[in-house]
Amino acid sequence: MMDARTSAYSLRCQDRLLDLSRPVVMGILNATPDSFYAGSRVRSVDAALQQAEQMLNEGAAILDIGGASTRPGAEEVPAEEERQRVLPVIEAIQRYFPEAIISVDTWRAAVAREALQAGASIVNDVSAGRWDEALLPVVAQYRCSYILMHAQGKPQTMQVAPLYSEVVQEVLDFFIQKIEHLRTLGIYDIAIDPGFGFGKTLEHNYALLRHLATLEAVLQLPILVGVSRKSMVCRLLGVKPEAALNGTTALHVLALLQGARILRVHDVREAIEAIRIVEAYQATGRIAAP
Repeated sequence: MMDARTSAYSLRCQDRLLDLSRPVVMGILNATPDSFYAGSRVRSVDAALQQAEQMLNEGAAILDIGGASTRPGAEEVPAEEERQRVLPVIEAIQRYFPEAIISVDTWRAAVAREALQAGASIVNDVSAGRWDEALLPVVAQYRCSYILMHAQGKPQTMQVAPLYSEVVQEVLDFFIQKIEHLRTLGIYDIAIDPGFGFGKTLEHNYALLRHLATLEAVLQLPILVGVSRKSMVCRLLGVKPEAALNGTTALHVLALLQGARILRVHDVREAIEAIRIVEAYQATGRIAAP
């Protein structure tokens, strides 16, 4: 729940603190030709700037820039190609929107290093530092914020019969171990991403969603939820990602009620509205209209 205990959460973003006393929205900007949702793809720097401006105007607190799709079955993108996709976008956003908080969605140390030098202040890592052993030292060196995600397997194979004996406990144990390791490296500004759709069945995803508050209570770190237009909507409702906004909003409301602090989304305005509605529902005082 959104209560006094979680109100102290924040993430360091260069010389600023991102206040998470209220949930915030992270807008997805995919500098890729093959992300699972076509509406999130930007094919040029100009297109990225236009989308960034719209997301910021709609209320996004963070822009998450990725140059290599991690959808199920995605082939690995060469490091230089990933670099060439994300760096011009980060540099342009930093130039035109210097107040924007930029996250780089990468598991590669070299890409993360250059992105941080270009103006990013968060590393969003689907691998938990397991696919490039040099990544976590880069995060520690730059004293940036770090999003720690759980995944079973790699994108090429992660949805081939994922198996857990008890998914919530196994994911929780994974985070406890990884957080301890991060802190030995001097990494303290951490958000937790359960990794919906990353090596998990529909049932695994909904079990984790139902127990987000448990993860938050045990780990005492802000929870990021990335469910936007994903298979846990599409498979359940029998729709394509283009028709999954309504289901996504329903999941966002459930996640917020379980204490999610960051919503990683394709549709910023709708996510902001979900936050406002949940806050009004939980409010004890007078609800103010805009």
